[in-house]
Amino acid sequence: QVQLVESGGGLVQDGGSLRLSCAASGRTFINDRMDMGWFRQAPGKEREFVAAIGWPGGATSYADSVKGRSTISRDNVKNTVFLQMNNLRPEDTAVYYCAGGMTDRPFRPSIRAENYNYWGQGTQVTVSS
Repeated sequence: QVQLVESGGGLVQDGGSLRLSCAASGRTFINDRMDMGWFRQAPGKEREFVAAIGWPGGATSYADSVKGRSTISRDNVKNTVFLQMNNLRPEDTAVYYCAGGMTDRPFRPSIRAENYNYWGQGTQVTVSS
């Protein structure tokens, strides 16, 4: 089993920045060949893909809505994945979830939620206008 714990959410003004972190325990990113992703869910909306970084690292994918404003990265030694978000907008307000999925395809991170086996509890990001 993998436990994922997010942190770094909060309240920020329009145009501000946040850095989300997700610490994993129970397995290791490298040995267990895990893609890592971030998804979000706003009130009344379905969960949507935000960003992903593939096993073993380097290859990334972003939703169009955050491309150019966000950077996903991973530390395979510390089993932690990060999401740096800049120039935040009110429409970025959502609960952000970290997810991990085992893969046999290096450098090709999945953007599909159904390909992720493990999920964190989520961290709230609120952007005020």
